This record gives sequence, C-alpha cells and structure tokens, in this order.
Amino acid sequence: MATKSLIAHFVLHKKKGKRIQFVLSISAICIVSVVSYLFSQYIGPEAVAFVLLVTLSVIAMLFDIVPVLLAAVLSALIWDYFFLLPRFNFHVGNTEDKIMLSMYFIIALINGVLTYKIRQFQKIMREKEEKEQTLALYNTLLNSLSHEFRTPIATIVGSIDNLLAESSPLSENDKRTLLSEILKASLQLNQHVENLLNISRLESGYIQIKKDWCDINELICNVAVRLQDEMKNCIVKIDCRDRLPLFKIDYGLMEQVLHNLMQNAAKYSPGKPCININATEVSEGLLITVEDNGNGFPAGETEKVFEKFYRVKNSITGGIGLGLSIVKGFVEAHQGSINLQNKLPHGAKFIISIPSEKY
Repeated sequence: MATKSLIAHFVLHKKKGKRIQFVLSISAICIVSVVSYLFSQYIGPEAVAFVLLVTLSVIAMLFDIVPVLLAAVLSALIWDYFFLLPRFNFHVGNTEDKIMLSMYFIIALINGVLTYKIRQFQKIMREKEEKEQTLALYNTLLNSLSHEFRTPIATIVGSIDNLLAESSPLSENDKRTLLSEILKASLQLNQHVENLLNISRLESGYIQIKKDWCDINELICNVAVRLQDEMKNCIVKIDCRDRLPLFKIDYGLMEQVLHNLMQNAAKYSPGKPCININATEVSEGLLITVEDNGNGFPAGETEKVFEKFYRVKNSITGGIGLGLSIVKGFVEAHQGSINLQNKLPHGAKFIISIPSEKY
C-alpha cells in the first residue's frame, strides 16, 4: 500500500508539473503577442515573427517537448490571425503570405525541437561528467583507504601475532611496546573512520549544531593533550588571553576542527615543527589562528586544500584528503569562515572566524 501511495504521489506531482509548463508556455506566447499587437503600428509582421521565435526558444530551454510544440503551433496561429493581412481571420490573402506562414510554422517547430534537443544533450553531458567525477572520487577514496587502512591493520595483526607466539617468549618491556603499537594503530583506524563518518554527515546535511558556553582555553588545551603523542616532537605555543570570555559554540565540532588543524601541522611540517595557536575576542565573536613553520602550500592551492579528497602535490605523508574539508564544513556549520595564508619566509596560517555570543 505504501509503495502504491508513493507511486500515485509521484505521478500526481509529475502531472502537476506538466500542467504548469502548459500554462506558462501558453501565457508567455499570449503576453508577447499582446505586447507586439499594441506596437503593431510601429513594427511589421516580420519583426513580430522574430519576437515570437525568440520567445519560443526561451520556452524550449525551460520546458518539455510537448508544451514547446503546443507553443509553436499557437504562435503560428496567433501570428496569422492578428498580424498577417487580412487580419482577424485565418484566411491568408496572397501567395507570399502563405509562404511566409508556412515557413514560420516550419521554423517555429524546428526551432523549438532543436533548442529542446540541445538542452537534453547538455543535460546528458552534465550527467556524464558528474558520473565521471563521482567515479574518480570513488577510485581516489578506495586507493587512499586501501593504503591508509592497510598499514595500521598490518601493525595490529603483526603485533597480536607476536604476542600470541609461544616459540619466542617476550619480555614485559616487549609486550608493552607491542601493546603500544596496537593502541597507536587502533587510534589511526578510529581517526580514519571518524573522518569518513564526519564527511558523510556533511554530505547528507545532517549536522545539528548543539551550542553551549565553552571555555576556549580549555578546548585548545584538551586537544593538545589528546595529540601529545603525535606532537611529542613539536613545539606547541598556546596564546590565549586570561580573561577571554566564554563563547557559545558546539564544543565537539570545534574540538574536531582544532584536532585536524593541529594534527596536520604536526604531520606535514618537517624537522621540529613549531605550532602556534592563538584565540582572541573580536567584535563579531571568536577568532582562532593556527600557525606552523612548515613548507606552506604551493601557489594556487590555498583554496583547493579544503576540497574533499584533495591532496597537495608531491605530498609524501599519508592521508585520504578529508581533514581540511571537514574543518571547513564544521566551521561553516557555525556560520563562520576559514582562510589559509602562506607565511613568509615559510609556514602556513589558518584563520578561523566564528560569530558567537559571549559571556
């Protein structure tokens, strides 16, 4: 019963759309004809025919073929009845007018059909391009996932295999090392799965902001503690005002934003990275900057890095290209904005602006 009801609703909606197309196409021809008739003492029937053909082309760009053909026939009849001599009847006075009417009718039909066909062809080409892009993204995702998941899974399997092996007894220190490797690999897998879930939420539009009063100093410090193992070789500087007010934001989403930015800075900066996090109060709300002293981003790629699955050229570190797209999505869910700037002589700076209530 539910399926029948759904089909009936779809058919009814489709019929209603068709009816609207018929009404709009007929109305357009009638309105243009009335305006042309008002100025008929200044323009000849040839100019009116041209105006009607242009109107028909616009209709063919917007509607299905049947309303277009109806509009073509109607325009020919109106042109004959109101503009060809003798007026106000369908009798054509001379051979020249008969030829003109016949040619107009043929041209109107061809014009409507060709314009509609061109629109259909463009639609097919767009769908083909979208399918190719989707397939390319799908292949990129599979290639990235196959690489990014294989390494931690191999680590977990290898470590567990060593722990279960009876031929070579392990010392307590070796066991702790293997367990530590298992934990590290498991956290990597969890991060990949979390990124996939987050990007799915963004794609589906299922992001529900749950704002509450948050201490930004505490938020940044908590993220730094979570990443202390990954940033153990980094110099992290947190610069927040002591009297920074509370801001009404979604703590979980902003925690993920800072997590991804700080993790990227630690991962992609060579040598001993220096990461600076600054939070300040502005008139509109909250301003957060995350800076590093890495190599920065190539010219022309500062906007592309926020695209889904985009990887910076010549990047040697793994990743599936979702971290920064998630950052942008979560910031924009707060009605905020994020910008990326290259620093001189080197490094990158992410600037996050979040409109927020302050307490």
